[in-house]
Amino acid sequence: MQTAAVIPPLNERPIKNTIVLFDVDETLTKSRQEVKPEMLTLLSALRQKVAIGYVGGSDLAKQQEQLGTSEIKVTSLFDFCFPENGLTAFRLGVPLASQSFIGWLGEEKYKKLVNFLLRYISEIDLPFKRGTFVEFRNGMVNVSPVGRNATNAERDAFNVFDTEHKVREKMVAVLQKEFVELGLTYSIGGQISFDVFPTGWDKRYCLQHVEAEKARPDGVDYTTIHFFGDKTSPGGNDYEIYSDPRTIGHSVADPDDTLKQVKAEFFS
Repeated sequence: MQTAAVIPPLNERPIKNTIVLFDVDETLTKSRQEVKPEMLTLLSALRQKVAIGYVGGSDLAKQQEQLGTSEIKVTSLFDFCFPENGLTAFRLGVPLASQSFIGWLGEEKYKKLVNFLLRYISEIDLPFKRGTFVEFRNGMVNVSPVGRNATNAERDAFNVFDTEHKVREKMVAVLQKEFVELGLTYSIGGQISFDVFPTGWDKRYCLQHVEAEKARPDGVDYTTIHFFGDKTSPGGNDYEIYSDPRTIGHSVADPDDTLKQVKAEFFS
């Protein structure tokens, strides 16, 4: 791991005006698992050439568990960290302005949404259910019909079940009809859950932080933005940023594929 390497300033990276952004689950790591040393080594080498960042739906604590260690903060491994799609953001380890989902929606509408979610989940029949079905985050709500406390084996089993029975897809369709007036987007990602957030607060949200860089005294105008992600089809939580005209999208199958594609793009 090359965490002690001296990193060039953002405006002195050899590949000019370029930033590479990564999804987390199934792109940098297996879903909710720790990153492999080979990936960290590649990211450290890539950071010598371009600016790098990640954008994920989970909060910073979960991304610290997956990408950092007890000695190394995840915010030191990337130039830009965008937890919760960038609604919480860090630049070179320093927090940037954040947004609040509940502040935007309001307490009464939020309670109505959560009550509906819990009632719906209580009435669907699944092979098993665990815990934490609705997780409140700063910029969104994460909904898991099976529960976020499921083990890795249970996550795999639910993912197979969901692929056949479309549990999340059907639930999203019901929510879109029930709460059409709230202006919310529902985005399926990972193995067991989907995110709920105000329309426009998808992963493209982080791009405003990238675009703001050019206004800094020593800032960089990032005219080339690469994005690597696995859920890049319509309805997946990488689709919007992957297909955005401001980005060059790379669709990956898993972390091994990410390694292969990054090496081909930047080290061949």
